[in-house]
Amino acid sequence: MKNYLKYLLSGVIVLIAVVAILLKYWDYVTNPWTRDGQVRANVIQVAARVTGPIIHLPIKDNQFVKAGDLLFEIDPRTYKASLDQARANYDETLDDIAALEKQVEASKASVAQFESAIVEAKSALKAAKSQLRDAKVKFQRNQKLIAKGTISKQRFDDLKMQFEVAIDSKDQSMAALLSAKSALLQAQASLAQTEANLGAPGAENARLRGAKAAVDQAQLNLEFTQVKASVDGYVSNLNLQLGSQAVANQPALALVDVNSYWIDAYFRETLVGGMSVGDTAFVTLMSYPDTPISGKVDSLGWGIAQSDGSTGYNLLPNVSPTFEWIRLAQRIPVKVYLDELPEGIKLRIGSTASVLVMTGQ
Repeated sequence: MKNYLKYLLSGVIVLIAVVAILLKYWDYVTNPWTRDGQVRANVIQVAARVTGPIIHLPIKDNQFVKAGDLLFEIDPRTYKASLDQARANYDETLDDIAALEKQVEASKASVAQFESAIVEAKSALKAAKSQLRDAKVKFQRNQKLIAKGTISKQRFDDLKMQFEVAIDSKDQSMAALLSAKSALLQAQASLAQTEANLGAPGAENARLRGAKAAVDQAQLNLEFTQVKASVDGYVSNLNLQLGSQAVANQPALALVDVNSYWIDAYFRETLVGGMSVGDTAFVTLMSYPDTPISGKVDSLGWGIAQSDGSTGYNLLPNVSPTFEWIRLAQRIPVKVYLDELPEGIKLRIGSTASVLVMTGQ
């Protein structure tokens, strides 16, 4: 009887152990877990927009800064001088445009004057032609009368003189008309040249817009001498010193965005199929092993790089020799965003994390 109870007890213990193992395996399959996770965040490479020596450096390495805080300042004197020069050029452009506008008005007045002169010259020419016709008729009629002796020699000479004067008057009127037309063409050409020099009127003037753009660019360059934080974050890898040269568009320091932390968890491909975006996840950091942090699955990776097949020597594919007979499952990245952090938890990029994704009950 004792042996029977002994065997029964042993069987119950073994059964409980098997059930526990099966339940643990079922939980592992239903709610996959991995220790291959890392803390990630957006790292902003802070670069100056202008070049110059650093004259003010109010931060230190690993310091927390808020968006808009000054990171460092570049010597602004050169850019202040450039701004003053650009403003002076802008004022000079305004004066030049005002002078050109007056020239345009004067040229328009000249054109109107010569147009009026042409009208007067045409009227004078018309009158001169009329007088010439009358003088010519009288002269030709009196040529016959003088031959018959009907009129006196003095009367004939007066009519002849009137005819010659009418011819001269007509020629002078014609010359005046041609001169007025030539002067009008010159005035119109001068007006066109002045309008071309002036360009578009008002704010659309190209020279004015160019001068204004130069002022705006100089103003921006002066503002760029103060490099400020674009996000809340931690200063990292600060190697700048007072007096060192900041080079435009060259990264000077890194800024870790504290509002962008997430976890990259790498699960075996056999476990990813049951996951979905929005699944609840629990993250345990190696630096805080007793404090799980809740989160949500944000996305599942759609591909990983392969080593076999990449280009090698002589453009031939690289293929690593494989000797194991068991096929190993690949690791697929799963992005997890964290909920509100428990008090006292500090996240650091690259920290190791374990991640459990709840795909079942």
